[in-house]
Amino acid sequence: MFSIPIRVYWEDTDAGGVVYHARYVAFLERARSDALRDLGRGQQALQQAGLVFAVHSMRLEFLRPARLDDLLEVTAEVARVGRASVVFAQRILRGEELLLTAEVKVAALRAADFRPCPVEESLYQELKSLQAGPTA
Repeated sequence: MFSIPIRVYWEDTDAGGVVYHARYVAFLERARSDALRDLGRGQQALQQAGLVFAVHSMRLEFLRPARLDDLLEVTAEVARVGRASVVFAQRILRGEELLLTAEVKVAALRAADFRPCPVEESLYQELKSLQAGPTA
């Protein structure tokens, strides 16, 4: 499982100092992007190889609010890999306290025309090896 720390700043919150719901989506995106970069598959490298990932769907469960100045841990774990998609299981925590769970499905698209395409075999195998739980 990959994780990054994120500090909550004023710009992330509403007037009450609580993280605005849309900011969680940005935090999740950063963790997925950094997870791919950590594999040597950052966004620029993927584009140069003719591939982009685009969010297809998201399911978020807001469990507890994050607040101004909180230090959060945002995780990204490969839950399922298809030939042209990847599903990430993600969490946002404050210490041991679980604040949000998410399932994010990204589609593989050709960078040239944004049409669905299969992930190249080496990337597919790499992602498959990171898949959590049974790989059947």
